[in-house]
Amino acid sequence: MACLLEAPLRISVLSEVTATSRHYVDRLFDPDPQKVLQGVIDMKNAVIGNNKQKANLIVLGAVPRLLYLLQQSSSGLDLRTECAVVLGSLAMGTENNIKSLVDCHIIPALLQGLLSPELIFIEACLRCLRTVFISPVTPVQLLYTDPTVIPHLMSLLSSSQKTQEYITQIFSHCCKTSDHQTVLFNHSAVQHIAPLLISPSYKVRMQALKCFSVLAYENTQVSMTLVNVLVDGEPLSQVFVRMMQRDQPVEMQLTAAKCLTFMCRAGAIQTEESCIVLKTLPCLVRMCSKDHLLEERVDGAETLAYLIEPDVELQRIASTTDHLVAMLADYFKYPSSVSAITDIKRLDHDLKHAHELRQAAFKLYASLGSNDEDIRKKITDTENMMDRIVSGLSESSIKVRLAAVRCLHSLSRSVQQLRTSFHDHAVWKPLMKLLQNAPDDVLIMASSTLCNLLLEFSPSKEPILESGVIELLCSLTQSDSPALRINGIWALMNMAFQADQKVKVEIVGCLGTEQLFRLLSDPDNSVLMKTLGLLRNLLSTRPHIDQIMSSHGKQIMQAVTLILEAEQSIEVKEQTLCILANIADGNTAKDLIMTNDDMLQKIKYYMSHSSVKLQLAATFCISNLIWNEEDGSQERQDKLRELGFVDVLHKLSQASDPNLSDRAKTAMQQYLA
Repeated sequence: MACLLEAPLRISVLSEVTATSRHYVDRLFDPDPQKVLQGVIDMKNAVIGNNKQKANLIVLGAVPRLLYLLQQSSSGLDLRTECAVVLGSLAMGTENNIKSLVDCHIIPALLQGLLSPELIFIEACLRCLRTVFISPVTPVQLLYTDPTVIPHLMSLLSSSQKTQEYITQIFSHCCKTSDHQTVLFNHSAVQHIAPLLISPSYKVRMQALKCFSVLAYENTQVSMTLVNVLVDGEPLSQVFVRMMQRDQPVEMQLTAAKCLTFMCRAGAIQTEESCIVLKTLPCLVRMCSKDHLLEERVDGAETLAYLIEPDVELQRIASTTDHLVAMLADYFKYPSSVSAITDIKRLDHDLKHAHELRQAAFKLYASLGSNDEDIRKKITDTENMMDRIVSGLSESSIKVRLAAVRCLHSLSRSVQQLRTSFHDHAVWKPLMKLLQNAPDDVLIMASSTLCNLLLEFSPSKEPILESGVIELLCSLTQSDSPALRINGIWALMNMAFQADQKVKVEIVGCLGTEQLFRLLSDPDNSVLMKTLGLLRNLLSTRPHIDQIMSSHGKQIMQAVTLILEAEQSIEVKEQTLCILANIADGNTAKDLIMTNDDMLQKIKYYMSHSSVKLQLAATFCISNLIWNEEDGSQERQDKLRELGFVDVLHKLSQASDPNLSDRAKTAMQQYLA
């Protein structure tokens, strides 16, 4: 019986709520303006903290009517202001509420409202705009559609503390790209916002600081300007340093440290300056301690990782500051069973976001260990570190997987670690798994790490080879991403180094000469260089040279010809001549050069080139062709003498470069023996 009663009960409750909501909307259409104003005020009180009521009012069409009233000059100041307040309250509901408001064109209506002469109405419109723009579902581009909006917002900054707080908050949330930075910079954002850093209002100072952090991020133009800005006679960088002092709120310390970090990374402040070494770096290390909230520890570690990433000296300083390497190990134990968190809501939040701590720790470990061998050892010696990285590679969060593989890549630069920790923990297995169907950013980092694991001295090379990796790497060389093409070919190059014939034949067979040709004409110079490196490694040791040239010689000689005739850099041509020298070292392969007069003339041309590097490589080629102890050397020597090579060698034997003259003399001796 109770079950039968339940459904009608629910319907009656819902209809009651909808009826109440309908009553609020109906009052907006009352012909008496005073009743409309009272209706809006009652609606404001009804929706505060009540998401269900907000959703009902939106569904029942309150928003278009409120926007209509907001835009009517006949509405009166109080009514228009109250409409902006209610709309702001509706925007504080769910993301769906925001989407509905944006779809009703709330942003243009509110921006139009900013042209009013009444400050109280302007502040209400700005507050609502701020709430709408800080939502992740609002397209920030809507702020930049009308070119008159940004300059007008700049002009409103001096109106009141509230306009300063809301406008700077809008700017910091809507500055997402370098184009946005440029628009704000060109409208004198730096000059308008700098004085706000010494505002008596903490909220204004904080939002102004956030503005500078997003303006300076990866922006040299803004950062260089900030260095020369004075605030009340004091350099801006010093204002940021004061904001990092321990007696300031953590949010302010962290954001000021970000500003200086971004200015440093953009090249406006040198890494050795005291504001970085003695202030910013220690402040960020401090943020990593257990005493701080989860998001502060995440932000602190990620900003520190970004600061020290390119600078080995900062990495060394950070690694010895406040036991940072050990401190980061706590990021993996959070929240512990004896967690000090007594607030259940906070604990629930932190459990959902604990993966962000792991991601931040991996990122910082990656930066710390990117150059220094001692730091890498310190990291791998940290309790269960390699196990944590291996676990990280298979976490559900793609961001954690990316950070873990970045950390692994950083550590894989160490010969010692490749031979010990990497081998002991068989890290190649989860790495290979990660390479299957991963997004490009993960693939780039994972394939980069694989390149290091395939180096000749790495114990992981053999098991990786046995796992059928060649096909995967060949497929990477066909990627649209230049970084993936480079990594695919680089890994194959490392694999081919001193490999046995079976592996080399498999690489050539799987890659195919057509793809090899495509890579040799790749627009990315790095891809071309690595492909030449692969060819050079494939064509080493005589039986291998002869075997590969017997099946693919025609195509390889064609590729060599094309490169030597094209407009290419000295480095590219040097690598190509070295490949030719390897072919000349084959027993039967050298005939492909000797029967190609055009190729011999090219070698002769490069022996007289203005670049010593090319002269050396070309001379090495001839040296291999005329070497005495090999079959047919006399005939080859005679042919090359007829073509004038002896005269060229004689001339080179007197060259000012000692290496070149020695190589030419060695070649000349083959004729005298």
